[in-house]
Amino acid sequence: MAATRLMALHINKGKTPAQCLQERTDYASNPEKTEKGELVTAYECDPMTVDEEFLLSKRQYQHITGWHQKNDVIAYQIRQSFRPGEISPEEANRVGYETAKRFTKGKHAFIVATHTDRAHIHNHIIFNSTTLDCKRKFVDFHLSGLALQRVSDIVCVEHGLSVIEKKSYGERTRRDEYPKRQSFREMICGEIDAVLAKKPKDFEAILKLLEAAGYEYKTGKHTAVRGKGQQRFVRFRSLGEGYLEGEIRAVLQGEKAHKARSQKSVHDGQRINLLLEIDEKIQQKGAGYQRWASVYNLKQMAQTMIFLRENGIESMEQLKRNVKDTREKYDKLDGKLKYAEKRLEEISSLKTHIINYSKTRDVYVEYRKSGYSKMYFEEHREAVTLHKAAKNAFSQLRMEKLPRVKDLTAEYAQVLSEKKETYAEFRKARSEMQEYQKVLKNVEMFLQEQGVESVQRKEAAKKGEQRRMAEGKEKRHEER
Repeated sequence: MAATRLMALHINKGKTPAQCLQERTDYASNPEKTEKGELVTAYECDPMTVDEEFLLSKRQYQHITGWHQKNDVIAYQIRQSFRPGEISPEEANRVGYETAKRFTKGKHAFIVATHTDRAHIHNHIIFNSTTLDCKRKFVDFHLSGLALQRVSDIVCVEHGLSVIEKKSYGERTRRDEYPKRQSFREMICGEIDAVLAKKPKDFEAILKLLEAAGYEYKTGKHTAVRGKGQQRFVRFRSLGEGYLEGEIRAVLQGEKAHKARSQKSVHDGQRINLLLEIDEKIQQKGAGYQRWASVYNLKQMAQTMIFLRENGIESMEQLKRNVKDTREKYDKLDGKLKYAEKRLEEISSLKTHIINYSKTRDVYVEYRKSGYSKMYFEEHREAVTLHKAAKNAFSQLRMEKLPRVKDLTAEYAQVLSEKKETYAEFRKARSEMQEYQKVLKNVEMFLQEQGVESVQRKEAAKKGEQRRMAEGKEKRHEER
């Protein structure tokens, strides 16, 4: 699991760019933090002279392009932290190197320094803001940090490392910073669950057990209890379903089964997590994994895992349902496109027939007056043929009144505009459907290979047990 952060390195006040670069690179390459410099690697630069090489490329950029730097950004730093005990320093350095190269697309020089002076291993990656050809600058675009995290996640999965689960900011805040307090009523319900588990003989025994647990109780019109720190008594009738006095008495008499509120919440939240299942099997890296990885490379596997995480897919049923939904959406938009194309052809054809009908009407009238003369027909064959074709088209459409060409032109423009909008949605839906289908295929193949591997292991274990039993029988026979 790697947490990443992208930071722009600025020129400090009162210092030159050379001094700032030297300080940042020296701190990253500190021998005391990097196992005497053994955990420092570089791409298209020398770790000893990286600051000077960065400055030289900036001067060459100004010379080639004629542009002078307007901001004070001298380089960019990626901080990549790993979970304690999950990764070795050497592998962390390799992960950082691959992450930096993919994120920069190999167009920027960089150094990777892995620090081991803290409880958690982390990388300091510093890359040049100027490209290797000195013609462009790195653009810190909107959401570039998220793009970096995605690249880092893919690399981590390829190396068999865990990935941080995607959670909303509000969810993280509620869980980590502001944990939900347990109310007095919830505490009482939990204590009642514990008391009922001891199978008391009657309701009075329950009250005595609650008293022994530090609760006060009072009887009368309404039975109520009060715990430590409570100012007021809480009546049983206010505890909610399953904890009313009558319901508890029914449980004691065997007329009703008690379902603990805590148990209910636990079981309701339990779901088969497809992602965890795949993660676990990847960590094992058995024969099934090897066969699967030989067909689909590690990068594709990592992208599949990241896709499942980003879309919150936790079960095979959910994945198949999403595949079905995307297919239905694609089919619907495809049908809409086909209808639009058909209508555009109809409008275009109808416009042509109307125009031809209007242009050839006088000729056809004269043709009728001539008594459908063959000589007249031969002289005006094209016009008469076009007129007849138009009349046949109108007859097939069963049109009582011909629409205006102006109205057809307006309808054509509207349908064409709707088709363009639909086509944009169609392309997006097609891409989404294809992505889901590819992920489903990858997951099915992976689980299938793991299933085959599991069966093979069971069969091997069974044969081994049979062989041991046979050897034991032979040994006993020899002893006799």
